[in-house]
Amino acid sequence: VAVVGAGVSGLTATKCCLDEGLEPTCFEKSQDIGGVWRFTEHIEASRPSLYASVISNTSKEMSSYSDFPYPEDFPVFLPNARFLEYLQRYAEHFSLRKHIKFGTTVISIRKHADFAVTGQWDVVTEVDGKQTLHIFDAVMVCVGNHSEPSLPLHSFPGIEKFQGQYFHSRQYKHPDMFQGKRVLVVGMGNSGVDIAVEASRVAAKVTISTRRGAWLLSRVYDHGYPWDMVFNTRLMSLIRNSLPGTLSRELINYKVNHKFNHENYGLQPEKRYFMPVLNDDLPSYILTGRITIKAGVKEFNHNSVVFHNCPKEEPIDIVVFCTGYNASFPFLEEEIIKVENKHASLYKYVFPTHLQKPTLAVIGLIKTLGAMMPVMEMQARWVTRVFKGRRANMSSSQLHQYQSYSHLFFFSDSLRFGLTFDEVLKTEWLVYMDEIASLIGTKPNILGLLCRDPRLALTIFFGPCTPYQYRLEGPGSWEGARQAIFTQWDRILKPTRTRVPTSSSSLCPSILVVGLLLLLAALFLSF
Repeated sequence: VAVVGAGVSGLTATKCCLDEGLEPTCFEKSQDIGGVWRFTEHIEASRPSLYASVISNTSKEMSSYSDFPYPEDFPVFLPNARFLEYLQRYAEHFSLRKHIKFGTTVISIRKHADFAVTGQWDVVTEVDGKQTLHIFDAVMVCVGNHSEPSLPLHSFPGIEKFQGQYFHSRQYKHPDMFQGKRVLVVGMGNSGVDIAVEASRVAAKVTISTRRGAWLLSRVYDHGYPWDMVFNTRLMSLIRNSLPGTLSRELINYKVNHKFNHENYGLQPEKRYFMPVLNDDLPSYILTGRITIKAGVKEFNHNSVVFHNCPKEEPIDIVVFCTGYNASFPFLEEEIIKVENKHASLYKYVFPTHLQKPTLAVIGLIKTLGAMMPVMEMQARWVTRVFKGRRANMSSSQLHQYQSYSHLFFFSDSLRFGLTFDEVLKTEWLVYMDEIASLIGTKPNILGLLCRDPRLALTIFFGPCTPYQYRLEGPGSWEGARQAIFTQWDRILKPTRTRVPTSSSSLCPSILVVGLLLLLAALFLSF
């Protein structure tokens, strides 16, 4: 199996190949592992680039690989250097480096001459200007979607006459460049808000321009716990997906507005879908005047900008376009994966739908309201079992049947999760994890566990859906999964409870107590 890329998805793909008895060869263009999480001061062509201050938006317990918990002394949300350290430990623990060829660029991946029979691929790589042809039985594409910046300058009238500086957020590294400047950040994703907050500490003025607004979440959620360990539980997912879509979204929107009224801060989304931005500082920075929220850009002038619904010109010096990225696979023929309107036709977001043999898979081309590492790992576990020919509920006939209805899948999926059509790569985290786990045979059986191990069953249902749940049973089960689940809150609270008063409460939140009360209430109401 050829694995393209040694980032988060490439490492777990390599490890999953080894678990299934496959022989992986991982090709990494750079000289080290880590992908987007390996910070460099310079920008490398065709490589992800991040700024120095990046911190993970998902907590360590929700972001871990399912059979390799984070060390308990690691912070709850990880600076990029600690995240990279975890990846390095993972690679060392499972002896992955010996399967990685560093400094090797994948030039092309083409169907072998007898692909219809063998499903094999011709892979051309380049090292120091010398190209080599390899033949592989299967390919896992693990390059992510943060390498080709989307910079639609044609959508911004007058940008060609703007005399200030402008660039895509991919080029941003440190806030020093904003010292004393008037800065405009176009776009309100996670990067846009992060950069605006950093810039406001040194800039003369910072403005965020957003056409549609955004819901804002903080890493610190109810009772001070990490947001995703409260939001992504089986109970909460059941509620969200059992209620009618409109009612479910209204309840979520009410919850988000409970902390502060988004309309009063200029953040209220135009459309009521729920794919929020995570930032801990933005509300207070708006309150203190450091950051101003404006509507979309109408036009640029020589040294100023005009916003929609606001005829007054605003002087600016620097524009940062935080306008996202395009999915790009330059080494693949367009007929293999055709990307249109920011989406590709992929079965379960993984397999190209029109191939005669399911021997090429894309890992990580999906966005969820939750941690990406477990999603990538789950995809890789499924894919390697498909390659191996083991039980995975997957066949070429299914791909061809799916191809006929792929447009319906994307459209109905976007409606189901309250998304617009151009955001079909986004989906519900726990629903998707369970769906792929069911294909493998690793979805936890809550009712069965309730009979055999009621404490574990209640912890799984009412507590956070940490990745260890998918190692309890089935293929690839891990004997340490049960203990990892019972100690997950210890690892969350260890790095923060550095001072414990004489009369202190339990280290673990009373998830089981709350769960039992809810269960009793449900039984009472049923009568």
